[in-house]
Amino acid sequence: MRRALAVPLAALVAAPLLAAAAPAQSSPPPLAPPARGGTVTVTVNANAGLGAVHEAAYGANAAIWDAHMNDPVVARLYRRAGIAAVRYPGGSYGDLYHWETHTAPGGTVAPGTDFDAFMRTVRAAGAQPVVIANYGTGTPEEAAGWVRYANVVKKYGVKYWEIGNEIYGNGHYGATWESDDHQDKSPAAYARNALDFVRAMKAVDPAVKVGAVLTIPGSWPDGVVAAGDSANWNHTVIPALASEVDFFTVHWYPGTSIPDTTGDVAKLLASPPGLAEMLAQVRADVAALGGRDMPLALTEVASNIGRNTHAAGLFATDAYLTALENGVFTVDWFDTHNAVEKISTIDGETDFQDIGFLSLGQCADGVCEPPVNTPFPSYHGIEILGTAARPGDDLIRAASDQSKVAVHAVRRADGDLSVVLVNKDPATAYPVRLRYDGFTPSGRPPVTYAFTRGATSIVRAEQGGPYARTLPPYSVTTMTLSAAKGPKPAPAPGTPTARGAADGVTVSWPAAGGPRPDRYEVYRQVGTETTLLGTTRDTSLTLRGLEPGAAYTVNVLARDRAGRLSRPSAPVTFTAPTPPDSACAVRYRVTQGWGRGFVATVTVTNRGAADVSGWTLAFRFPVAGERVSSGSGGTWTSEGQDVRVVPGEQNATIPAGGSVGVGFVGANEGAYPSPTVFRLNGTVCSTL
Repeated sequence: MRRALAVPLAALVAAPLLAAAAPAQSSPPPLAPPARGGTVTVTVNANAGLGAVHEAAYGANAAIWDAHMNDPVVARLYRRAGIAAVRYPGGSYGDLYHWETHTAPGGTVAPGTDFDAFMRTVRAAGAQPVVIANYGTGTPEEAAGWVRYANVVKKYGVKYWEIGNEIYGNGHYGATWESDDHQDKSPAAYARNALDFVRAMKAVDPAVKVGAVLTIPGSWPDGVVAAGDSANWNHTVIPALASEVDFFTVHWYPGTSIPDTTGDVAKLLASPPGLAEMLAQVRADVAALGGRDMPLALTEVASNIGRNTHAAGLFATDAYLTALENGVFTVDWFDTHNAVEKISTIDGETDFQDIGFLSLGQCADGVCEPPVNTPFPSYHGIEILGTAARPGDDLIRAASDQSKVAVHAVRRADGDLSVVLVNKDPATAYPVRLRYDGFTPSGRPPVTYAFTRGATSIVRAEQGGPYARTLPPYSVTTMTLSAAKGPKPAPAPGTPTARGAADGVTVSWPAAGGPRPDRYEVYRQVGTETTLLGTTRDTSLTLRGLEPGAAYTVNVLARDRAGRLSRPSAPVTFTAPTPPDSACAVRYRVTQGWGRGFVATVTVTNRGAADVSGWTLAFRFPVAGERVSSGSGGTWTSEGQDVRVVPGEQNATIPAGGSVGVGFVGANEGAYPSPTVFRLNGTVCSTL
């Protein structure tokens, strides 16, 4: 995305102007008393684990064109917000920057932004760096030299490195925003060359974790197959690099092409559930094409509309936690400082379209931002996360029955439970009724924190009870509940893995620490409910009788001799295999995409001894945002996510041992994962 290359206006604005910029962001006009919505039911299930909060979970980007990136107050603000990872040297500047000379030919480098100065800020903040190795205009040797300087010479212990930024924006697909001097700019070339980077960097320090670049579903150029390529970016890069890199990176900027209006801000606030679907699709592709589950890093995320309004703070809270619940270990806001782009008013609030979460104090059209380093609402939306979820805490499943109220939950390391509630409605207060599974609150009032509209800080209180709360309009509320007294639960089992076979799926896990449990129990997550799939005294269990093609997310819990359950393990997600010996087989392949649409081919094979005539093929899209726009080879009909195709005259019969092909043009809103189960005249086919 072009947004990844922040326009270096920040470095070009004269210092006197920055110093003199006076706050001109007036308070929004008084609002009428909020309406009161119907009661919202929130369910929290402490037995449905979503994984632990990583030490680098809350992150931000810093850029060498930003003259204020190393202001002492920035380190203090990072620490206050719990920013534990800071990415350098700044978006697309990563493919311009030469660390040894501290230059970025074609870009702007502000004084005092060299790598050592950056590291002083990171250390002062108690954070760790995430460094972009220059793929576009650099070499593996240059990257290895940076690792040597950082970790051998200076002993900084820089753990996380990326190979390039949005290198798919190098012109190969038509748009050019990323610098790339390689003659071959294809995804295959990136995969080949990235291997040289990985090997050179790890030869210097085998402990470093190196990540490679992927596209995110639903955003151009995801799915695009350019001339001369055999597959799209992800399907080329994943199989080539999954065995040697340690993680993959994606970026997400919802609302890129949406006008800056109040109604579109509502669409922005509604977008995080779509992020969950996109991340699930990426993880499924990595598992299928790379042969293993791998962590993801969301190294750039920001709101592209209403950037400096209160809504951006709500979006930040919801987006960070959604990403962390779906396999992401670090979420890095883009960026710390940026620049004024356009002055507008949204629902009574001034928006400078400044994508940074700290002000630069700039002026435009006679309107000035607050003084430099004043936090915008997006900063507070990240800051409030630390009141609920800290590194080492366990994310758990939670949901509400009101789409305008998002909920996330955390089982803290000390046994307490935190609930994060985001009211996305600008005018309506919602009373909330909470219920808990696998957790019993004590009688003490919860500790609450709130970030409400018009506020410039987070407010703490100890009030109310654990089962009811009223959420102000446009607010983030966290409430932390102490657990009722009782024996400490046993340690959770280790992270499980799943391996499919003809007779079922075997789930295996490392044993729980401490005394040997009486048994292990494997539970499936279905929404906020958990269903027991089986028990065992061993550390593996083969699950049989699974629904073919269905997705399963399971946790393992240990039960002691007194009948008490441990905390849940981290989850593992797998797709139940389809019958390998079915009389029919289906191969589904996406052959082209363009962000909001795709082309798919479906090949149906008759494995039986007799011809099949008058056939009907049925399948179901995994997410609601997919649909068939037009089809070929037959008549296509759909109802919701369910799709059926009957053949045309030319392929009305599938001969014994033969195949026929049909296809369609699809439309998608965000993710577009492949269907996993197909039925030919009601028979479940083998999915190839």
